[in-house]
Amino acid sequence: MVGSALDAKLASVLGGRTATAFEKAFGIRTAADLLSHYPRRYAKRGELSALDELPLDENVTIIAEVREVRERSMKARRGTILEVRITDGKGFLTLTFFNQAWRAKMLVPGMRGIFAGKVTAYRGALQLAHPDYELFDPWDDDLGHATPSPAAIRWAESPIPIYPATSTLASWQIAKSIELVLDGLGPVADPVPPAVRAERGLVDYRAALEGVHRPKRDADWRAGQHALRFQEAFVLQAALLQQRAANRSWNATPRTPVAGGFLERFDRQLPFALTGDQQLVGEEIARDLAGTHPMNRLIQGEVGSGKTLVALRAMLAVADSGGQAALLAPTEVLAAQHLRSLVRVLGPNLAAELMPTLITGQLPVAERRKALLRTVGGQARIVVGTHALLGESVTFYDLGLVVVDEQHRFGVDQREALRQKGTTPPHVLVLTATPIPRTVAMTVFGDLDISTISELPAGRKGIETFVVPLAEKPDWINRVWARVSEELEKGHQAFVVCPAIEPAPAGASGGPAGTGGVREDDDVDPDAEAGAPQRPLTTVVQLTAELRAHPLLAGRRVEGLHGRMSSDEKDELMRGFAAGRIDVLVATTVIEVGVDVPNASTMVVMDAERFGVSQLHQLRGRVGRGGVPGLCLLVTGAEESSLGRERVDAVASTLDGFELAQADLELRREGDVLGSSQSGGRSSLRLLRVVRDTDVIEAAREQASGILDADPSLSEHPELAAAIARRLDESTRTFLAKA
Repeated sequence: MVGSALDAKLASVLGGRTATAFEKAFGIRTAADLLSHYPRRYAKRGELSALDELPLDENVTIIAEVREVRERSMKARRGTILEVRITDGKGFLTLTFFNQAWRAKMLVPGMRGIFAGKVTAYRGALQLAHPDYELFDPWDDDLGHATPSPAAIRWAESPIPIYPATSTLASWQIAKSIELVLDGLGPVADPVPPAVRAERGLVDYRAALEGVHRPKRDADWRAGQHALRFQEAFVLQAALLQQRAANRSWNATPRTPVAGGFLERFDRQLPFALTGDQQLVGEEIARDLAGTHPMNRLIQGEVGSGKTLVALRAMLAVADSGGQAALLAPTEVLAAQHLRSLVRVLGPNLAAELMPTLITGQLPVAERRKALLRTVGGQARIVVGTHALLGESVTFYDLGLVVVDEQHRFGVDQREALRQKGTTPPHVLVLTATPIPRTVAMTVFGDLDISTISELPAGRKGIETFVVPLAEKPDWINRVWARVSEELEKGHQAFVVCPAIEPAPAGASGGPAGTGGVREDDDVDPDAEAGAPQRPLTTVVQLTAELRAHPLLAGRRVEGLHGRMSSDEKDELMRGFAAGRIDVLVATTVIEVGVDVPNASTMVVMDAERFGVSQLHQLRGRVGRGGVPGLCLLVTGAEESSLGRERVDAVASTLDGFELAQADLELRREGDVLGSSQSGGRSSLRLLRVVRDTDVIEAAREQASGILDADPSLSEHPELAAAIARRLDESTRTFLAKA
């Protein structure tokens, strides 16, 4: 079997106890898993130093002899400390090891070696905690000389791999385990064909693994990373392209509009012309719907660019063919608004014939029964709903199109459950107002066709965005409410968004807390660090009460909206806000997407550093949607140099969602593509980074495409087939099949 050594269970190589530790810490189960746990950086042991000249808090490398070994119990917790006193004849230094008494069998008095680590001070004396070391052969002829052997010099000069570690598995333990696996591995098959390696100047797989995990010089790990990065992109792109071909092998019912049908009548009554982007994307969708294979298309577009209108035209084309369309929305607020918007845009005649129907979890029993009957009987040509659409009781007469609004709010299992309700595979249209950088689109959605709407409809007045930096200017919060009051005086309305619903109970925490407390220094691992305390979150309940009592908002109607309210309560508040009966709506991110109130001019986001870049851009898009200029105030207590503040500043600097998507990617140092955010498993990217590796991803996709065109089943490339099977665990393969 190709790559069988890589597929070996870790327990058979390292033993059950160590294998269990790796699985608990990192989800690592096989030799391949462990070998793809790459170093996060490489340290230098540095130049040889004399013990009487050691600099504090710097990494050093020294040649010394063991003089004394002492083991003692820790005072405040179970375990022991091993202290090894060493000398080079000019000075003394202590090596400290926590719970590693077994090292006393090697570090015996009289033994000489080379030791490397960071110099720290404890009770006035210098020490190295958990140093790396290499002991000299006691029969080495060089022992009697002042200079170390050539082997010791090579060890001192070689880079030290530093691995992502945990409290139970230190970096040096991971390194030792990887060495054991590499020693017993033997030859390994390379999924990248020799011709491709030669063209790109790549070392083979085995050499790459050796270079990354056991480098003798910096050039070794750089060459290894270069080869493994391309291999990662190559295997992932091959998997995506394989799935794309599999999707296109399924049969689907063609859905085409008819003369004088729903779509033609709708287009005739539109009071405005479609934008160029809307027309172009509409043509792409029409071609997909007319085909005999299921459409799998992602539409990405700026907030307010008219994606829903494009999706509605696709729904009408499906209705013309006698089919039904299902629109899946992430919240009840958004689902109800979608229904109202569709009915309004369709007009009374088309709405009566198409019978748009709402299905949510909190519908009254009688209304739900009517909705289910209209859906199964086919009278409802358009069905809008939340997760309730996925229930077993919801059955369609002829589901021809699935539209998923804000795809990032749904798991693939939820999307697949809805798609399975079609007698034949329905066409799928995914909408997102979170722009996707090109490399992410190639890597995450490589099996989908992607359309982009970047042109905004005419008449938008734009949005001004300002950061309110409370860390430097705490008094500016007063100006925030003054600006809100000024906008209300003009007859406009305002959103205020908070990250939480209500204050946490006493003793609870909304984030990581500081550890604090008294500690006994000699019982604490020197690598341990305490977390920093978090500021209390601004909450909907608390801020609603404060704003109602604020002098600048006297006589204004201020209401709170959040996800714990009933469906009727939320719907009533949104209707009241849309109708102008509510002046200020204080809400959680339940209003993040799709909520459309043209008279709302102001968006205030409290604790803005607690939100992501794309989320802030989405929230900002709730204002400036009509003929009213928009104002967005991002209130933050984050310090100027913090990552949270960088996100807020990035959003304030531009209205370009695609530019922000790239900034977001860079700020997050994106490493999770087919990992937990999509499939529920571990992060799927190891060395590949979609921000940095655009050229690598594009080249890998081109090479993989050529191979799959000539050999779709990969029968002539068993190494690549095995690598795909190994690289994509069961949850990821399921994700790809459903995406």
